[in-house]
Amino acid sequence: MTPSDAVASRTSLRPVRAARPWSADSWKTHPAAQLPHYDDAGELQATLDKLDKLPPLVTSWEILALKQLLAEAQEGKRFLLQGGDCAETFADCNNEVIANRLKVLLQMSLVLVHGLRMPVLRVGRFAGQYAKPRSADTETIDGVTLPVYRGELVNGPEFNAAARRADPQRMLRGHARSAMTMNFVRALVDGGFADLHHPEYWNLAWVDRSPLAGEYHRMVDGISGAMHFMETLAGPITTFQRADFYTSHEALLLPYEQTLTRQVPRQWGWFNLSTHFPWIGMRTAALDGAHVEFCRGIRNPIGIKVGPSMHASQLQELIEILNPEDEPGRLTLIHRMGAGGIGQHLPRLIDAVKATGRRVLWVCDPMHGNTEKLGSGVKTRRFANIRSELEQAFDIHTAAGTRLGGVHLELTGEDVTECVGGASGLSEADLGRAYKSTVDPRLNYEQSLELAMLIVRKQGFGAG
Repeated sequence: MTPSDAVASRTSLRPVRAARPWSADSWKTHPAAQLPHYDDAGELQATLDKLDKLPPLVTSWEILALKQLLAEAQEGKRFLLQGGDCAETFADCNNEVIANRLKVLLQMSLVLVHGLRMPVLRVGRFAGQYAKPRSADTETIDGVTLPVYRGELVNGPEFNAAARRADPQRMLRGHARSAMTMNFVRALVDGGFADLHHPEYWNLAWVDRSPLAGEYHRMVDGISGAMHFMETLAGPITTFQRADFYTSHEALLLPYEQTLTRQVPRQWGWFNLSTHFPWIGMRTAALDGAHVEFCRGIRNPIGIKVGPSMHASQLQELIEILNPEDEPGRLTLIHRMGAGGIGQHLPRLIDAVKATGRRVLWVCDPMHGNTEKLGSGVKTRRFANIRSELEQAFDIHTAAGTRLGGVHLELTGEDVTECVGGASGLSEADLGRAYKSTVDPRLNYEQSLELAMLIVRKQGFGAG
């Protein structure tokens, strides 16, 4: 982003006239779901005081730049690719995992840019996705009941009392690992890791085992040939040497989010500087809830997860609360219905939003509504259902006269076996070979790339 772009982003917006007073801690006066119980209030406050003195993870001008790009996506000028881990772990804060995650997003965006013929906005579910909502506060194994695992920002996955204690010190560890992740991603991107002149550098070690490898290589050769032709005519093209990346996570652990929400010089209002793009999950989207109250007052773009249980009136009120002045780029609605329910529920919610006349970006999350637990107790997702929900989403939006402007995926650059199906035909028997997720199953590289190619085919262009 150039300095002039940053100035334009800062000067084009005006303060939002809030319906009622807001402060960074006003969420404390509202019902708060999905928050852990800390047994030592003094330790919690001491940790938050330390966190308050640490540098932010992102900047206000990056946030405003992303909001402008999301506004362009709302207008159909960009496609949002949002992806990453279900729940990051501290152990995965290493160069190989981070680089592979970046590679798979770059390769998917290469497919989408080439096939959709439009810029792709890349937003990672990383550098802060350390907290997860859960369906219950406790779990019981062999007669022992302990607090549920809520992500590394809160407690540990091991089933013992020490690990499951909500430990405020983990917030400091989470901040440090988020900072290290962002630092490495920025260094890779600024150093030419995303250079389209050399897409062959992005190949993971096992790409050629994929049934789609040939199609992918033909596409890469086509892009390289087109760039060579352009540079023969116009000289070196330096704008393809880097790609902007932004971060996102669910704004779940509000004490952590509040402490990193700050005012900055030469800007009005407050910014959540823990991430560029926070979202509100289905379990925390109550109209009078603490999470909606917190997000109401920050200037970041906001995502809302929208599921089959959401009433049309609730969605309309959320839009009014979170974006009363219809600010471009402010709201992204991430629908997650399940392959069997999207046809019933998405059309009525699209109609509800259209009735408000407000601008939103529609994004499909085909992962969460298709989670199932096998008889063995292992959770998985079937690629056929993921594909079906995504294809139905495109058709439903087309029929409604709206546009599906992005996709939200849980994926990894590792060679995992967590979701069944796909071009390589993973079966339930394969799940035990490389199942690494501590919470929900993720697409592996091959499945992620296949899904990107399916998006292109669905839009009628072809990936070759």
